[in-house]
Amino acid sequence: MPVLLMESILIKGGTLLTMDADDAAHDGDLLIEDGRIARIAESGMTADVVIDATDCAVLPGFVQTHIHLCQTLFRGAADDLSLLDWLKKRVWPMEAAHTAESVRASAQLGVAELIQGGTTCALTMETVSHTEEVFKVVEETGFRATVGKCMMDRGDEVPAGLQEQTDESMAASLELLERWHGSANGRIRYCFAPRFALSCTSELLARVGQLARQRGVMVHTHASENRNECELVERDSGLRNVAYLDSLGLTGSHVMLAHCVHLDEQELEILSNTHTNVAHCPSSNLKLGSGIAPVADMLNRGISVSLGADGAACNNRLDMFTEMRTMALLQKVLHGPEAIPAGRALRIATIDGARALGLENEIGSLELGKRADVTVVALNDAHLIPRSRHLASTLVYSAQSNDVRDVVIDGAVVMRERKLVGADEESIVVDAMRQRKELMMRAGIEE
Repeated sequence: MPVLLMESILIKGGTLLTMDADDAAHDGDLLIEDGRIARIAESGMTADVVIDATDCAVLPGFVQTHIHLCQTLFRGAADDLSLLDWLKKRVWPMEAAHTAESVRASAQLGVAELIQGGTTCALTMETVSHTEEVFKVVEETGFRATVGKCMMDRGDEVPAGLQEQTDESMAASLELLERWHGSANGRIRYCFAPRFALSCTSELLARVGQLARQRGVMVHTHASENRNECELVERDSGLRNVAYLDSLGLTGSHVMLAHCVHLDEQELEILSNTHTNVAHCPSSNLKLGSGIAPVADMLNRGISVSLGADGAACNNRLDMFTEMRTMALLQKVLHGPEAIPAGRALRIATIDGARALGLENEIGSLELGKRADVTVVALNDAHLIPRSRHLASTLVYSAQSNDVRDVVIDGAVVMRERKLVGADEESIVVDAMRQRKELMMRAGIEE
């Protein structure tokens, strides 16, 4: 799935929502040269490629901070189950049945969906094997991602295909780090991805904590998603989940904890004091019946909160518009209509996500010199009219993923007028359906 050669790009006539420190908005043009934003809101500019953004919002691409590309093929196959049953009865058997070909098909389908919804960057946790295929797909598609191989060296009812030895898991992770971290001009990065406390020995977690700091890479794991999970961690370790991870060195500004639904006062203080990042996944938390994360409280404490759709096995979409809207509405129910206004939700989906990944100087806002990750959203369909004078409100409360018309990543057009550039969407879908059927047969799961 090749992308266009790097050309200068002029996005013309749109409303620019910069997401800069002042939340500046401009009616005008955006010029991209050599992969970076060269000029903002000037006139009389020319370029190799001109995108007419009349009646469109032009904003930085969405940054999702918790995704599982390897689970896109599992969409609809693990519905209406609680977390631990969802893992043991469906997700783990399906992950164990993956081949290199099915992981590749899953990643291709997931990246296509993300781009079509305006997401230009993601933090993604894969399964135990075949993570190399995900890196290849990210490289070929022009997507921006931080990818981690799932690490699992303990656990009950874990299929043989997911069982690892500690040294084996560490060695495989380090091999991927050496091969991929910083590749594609920095567009691709590696992270350590221990699944969660119940799937990892304390030895593995401690070694990950130490190596992540030494190598300067992120740690991406799950924490405090489900009450049963929290109880099991506390029974095993004598500590609450976040406190346990903190005791092993798995907190800090380089750490992303997905979910954090069930936290006590001490855990909130740990997150705040250590500047640990939280990936909020509202749709997944609702669908699995896990609960509602205390997002407003975390934000009031200065805790870094960003958004992710989680995987297609538990959402079942990879749609940032759904996540922004759901997050905002849930917090309003809990704390009143003024909680998380639209503008803040849009920042959480863009610049706050970039900052959580340590990429705020490169992406997340439309500012001179930043890498050009840009989403163009058409605003002329019936469900968007009349438009609010606060365009962020229109985007958060009214817009949908199929309103995204054009997407640029790292200065290359990857979607133009709803068509993926250099990719055959039909063949991606056909291959995904074939691989899904074969995977389910291997997993012994009836459709």
